Amino acid sequence: MRDDEMSRTLLAWYDVHARDLPWRVGPADRAAGIVPDPYAVWLSEVMLQQTTVAAVRDYFHRFTARWPTVGDLAAAADDEVMGEWAGLGYYARARNLLKCAREVAGAHGGRFPDTRPALQALPGIGPYTAAAIAAIAFDRPETVVDGNVERVMARLFAVETPLPAAKPDLTGLAARLTPARRPGDHAQAVMDLGATICTPKSPACGLCPLMTACTGRVRGLAAELPRKSPKKPKPTRFGIAYLGRRPDGAWLLERRPDRGLLGGMLGWPGTDWAETEPRPAPPAEADWRPLDAEVRHTFTHFHLRLALRVADLPADCAPHRGRFVAPDAFRPSDLPTVMRKAFDLARADLPT
Repeated sequence: MRDDEMSRTLLAWYDVHARDLPWRVGPADRAAGIVPDPYAVWLSEVMLQQTTVAAVRDYFHRFTARWPTVGDLAAAADDEVMGEWAGLGYYARARNLLKCAREVAGAHGGRFPDTRPALQALPGIGPYTAAAIAAIAFDRPETVVDGNVERVMARLFAVETPLPAAKPDLTGLAARLTPARRPGDHAQAVMDLGATICTPKSPACGLCPLMTACTGRVRGLAAELPRKSPKKPKPTRFGIAYLGRRPDGAWLLERRPDRGLLGGMLGWPGTDWAETEPRPAPPAEADWRPLDAEVRHTFTHFHLRLALRVADLPADCAPHRGRFVAPDAFRPSDLPTVMRKAFDLARADLPT
């Protein structure tokens, strides 16, 4: 099957089987002249980085209900946006989301640029996201390559070079299939194929529209591809988090520095995270009690073991670090996942 035939076959399959996603304009609506909202495409693509569709749906609905346009998001308070993002992870994305929204609102009159190079010049938009927005929102013939696309290309063309070394070859193969007509729908079709049929485990080859063209299936290699180079084991880091509360119910919290892991997020004061046991660094003078339980959490590059200390802080407490947040202003849901785990373990040992 020629490249153009594969592209047409895939688009015909997509017209019938496209996933219904809240940020997507489906093929029938596209054919009727409805165009995607670049704001929705951009927001969803940023949210979907390193995250699943299932995890993103509720966040996308909340964000677009609260901030329906890029101008609304640009005018939002940083703390409110970071709080809504809490739990989605990779918090630098949320900081860059605000920077990008403000640049689009300020420098571009609230309209996203419609070319890949101009999109990539915006804060927080890399090559993949720029190509995705250009293709999906503006129907530019850009090649969009995520993990799903890599898997489909590796199997379709039986590429046995392991990832990440195979990335340039897989991108080149995806470019071969990208049509000049309906490139946005084509990009989403390949992603849908990878997400629903050409899945990482037990691919449903019998349902695949490209079954007869798939070299990996013919060679009996489909389920083994793409190959991946062995990963280095993740190191373990250790830290201490301090959870303290005054008699009036106010919690001692601190805003983490903008740069670094969990940057800009609200959290519990604590030590640095290092590969050796940390020295205690309490944020206020108090009787800090150790808990038997510890938080265990895994980030992209390391495992974290977080010891917990709790204290009933006096009404006149003057902390060395952090600030008190009144009980009516404290929402555990605003905490990143690792900090919320600490709260769930420690609150039973603190007065209500």
